[in-house]
Amino acid sequence: MKFILSFVTWWNSQTLNTRFYTWRHGVAVGEDEQGNAYYESRDGKRRWVIFNGEAEASRVSADWHGWLHHTFDEKPSKKPLKHKPWEISHSENRTGTATAYTPAGSLRQTHPVSRDDYEAWQPE
Repeated sequence: MKFILSFVTWWNSQTLNTRFYTWRHGVAVGEDEQGNAYYESRDGKRRWVIFNGEAEASRVSADWHGWLHHTFDEKPSKKPLKHKPWEISHSENRTGTATAYTPAGSLRQTHPVSRDDYEAWQPE
């Protein structure tokens, strides 16, 4: 079914043209913890990712993002970035979902904070 979906949709992994281009010109360089595969052209000028599942840019970790945009020459699979102890692990963009960030006082929170410092204006 996944192969058939690649004929008509671009958001399910890769299209038929991307599959053909990758087969013809791509060299596999690595895979991340989410199963996304990273490729480079034989001359080293182009780099791309084939997503494992839905094509969502926020699923690319910072290590691989830097390599894709030619910020780092070394592949993260060979020379991973040094991470600080205060850094949190990579997570996908959750905007528009029930687990999205909501600031204090937001009506989307399950238990909104009561505002004792607010007094509604009443005309005289």
